[in-house]
Amino acid sequence: MKTLTMIIVGLILTSCSELLVLSSIGGVAVSQSPAVKAYNGVDMLTIMKTEKGIKQHTYERIKNETQKFKSNESRKKNK
Repeated sequence: MKTLTMIIVGLILTSCSELLVLSSIGGVAVSQSPAVKAYNGVDMLTIMKTEKGIKQHTYERIKNETQKFKSNESRKKNK
């Protein structure tokens, strides 16, 4: 039930960086996997420093690279 509540709150408040910090901290406490603990710890530090999580940084990077690729492809077609 607690997990379901966290998921619903997360879906409602996805733009709140504080929620991401809390979920990272909670993930570290709940998770048993060392890899997940390490990821959540790094994600928490990233959020504290840049106010964006690792996933948002990745999304923005892929979005920018896709736009560059599309603009290069349109230039090639116009030549």
